[in-house]
Amino acid sequence: MAHLQVKPAPNQKSVAATAYVKPSKKVGMVEDRSKRPAPGERKALRKRIVLSNTNALEIRDMRDFSIEILQEEGLQGQVLGIPGPLVDQLRAVEAFKTTQAWRLYRRPGVLVREETLDYGKLMEELSQSGRMVRRILYAQELVIGHTAYAPLSSSSTNTLYAQKDYTANLLKSINLANPHLATLTLATPPSSSGLPIPIPPNISLSRLASLGIQDPDIAWRVFTLLMTELTMPNSQLTAEQARPPLLLTMDSLAHAMRPDTAYRHPNFEPMHAHDLAIVDFFMGHFSGRKQLPNGGLVLGITSGSNQPRNPTLDLTLAQLEHESSSSRSSSAQPQLNTLVHLTQPMTLQQWELQGDPFKTYDQRVVSIFKNNYEGRVELHKVKGLNKDEARGLMEYWAKSGLLRGKVSDNLVSEKWILSGQGVVGELEKAVVRMRV
Repeated sequence: MAHLQVKPAPNQKSVAATAYVKPSKKVGMVEDRSKRPAPGERKALRKRIVLSNTNALEIRDMRDFSIEILQEEGLQGQVLGIPGPLVDQLRAVEAFKTTQAWRLYRRPGVLVREETLDYGKLMEELSQSGRMVRRILYAQELVIGHTAYAPLSSSSTNTLYAQKDYTANLLKSINLANPHLATLTLATPPSSSGLPIPIPPNISLSRLASLGIQDPDIAWRVFTLLMTELTMPNSQLTAEQARPPLLLTMDSLAHAMRPDTAYRHPNFEPMHAHDLAIVDFFMGHFSGRKQLPNGGLVLGITSGSNQPRNPTLDLTLAQLEHESSSSRSSSAQPQLNTLVHLTQPMTLQQWELQGDPFKTYDQRVVSIFKNNYEGRVELHKVKGLNKDEARGLMEYWAKSGLLRGKVSDNLVSEKWILSGQGVVGELEKAVVRMRV
């Protein structure tokens, strides 16, 4: 409590007043009056991807990446720039990740490896017109329980569950990454489309995908109708409405083989990843159960990092690798889930190829790789960079101003060994990020 004495003016009486001062909660505390971040602002900042750095040196002799340029000889080990339209399409399918160091370079680029040339030739054979519908799925986002799900349909074997919000985002990325869908129209009669809303007869496939984007409740029906249209045989269509080949890829394939996802059945039992409708759609094409009449490519990618433990997948991949490297194609292949007669000691390779007789393997995963469908799953093992490719990447870093010094044979050998014989991420740490 404080007393204030007011001095009276001339010819006035003195007045005494008492003022009350509210004590602070803590002495020395300063109230935070800064502006709070808007909803979603922190997430947008955390997921922001910077693909250009104006402070980096510009490589004037850098060529743009294209399918045609991959037919030239002597490209292995060079870094090609990604053109602007392709950057927008890759950003739409979320091909760029926050863990990648794109912010260090003037423009995004790609290293041409031996596998790049092989897949480039394959892409040119599939897409003669230069058009192809592309979509990348990330299996980890599908199974960690971060999106709503609901039962879709029941059958004699299992019930599929649709993820409407994820499907709506999937349609959005397909629409952005494939602008030529606006030139293709719906061939299915609107009355037999199965959608609960009326649609015009000559609606474009791009506009059809927008219907599922605007209303997630019908996103899965729109997605199935869109895939039905894209897999319609070209023999039933005109030349102007011919459907392009499809490119379906799934990263982190091991997560799509998990028997225990974060989702639950009504009886609270863990849900198998193959019970999710989107995973079942991809596995149908990956195993060959569903065909691509107009051609296409189905890729499943897995790596040793960020991979859940799955003995069945490890066993099937080991068998596929053995089959691809074995020259005796007519020899009997080892079968899964078969008891092994332990009459004599087994080698480590026999244990890896025949499986542990005391383990039960997931037959739903086995059926993806071991089936009687037309075609078969082929395994392509991607190794680390060789020394020539590592030299080309280090020369690109030197031209960008990130590596100071001469790229000599001794430096290439030293960094190649420190990076675990050409692991790209470790090579970047050893050359660009590490400072002594």
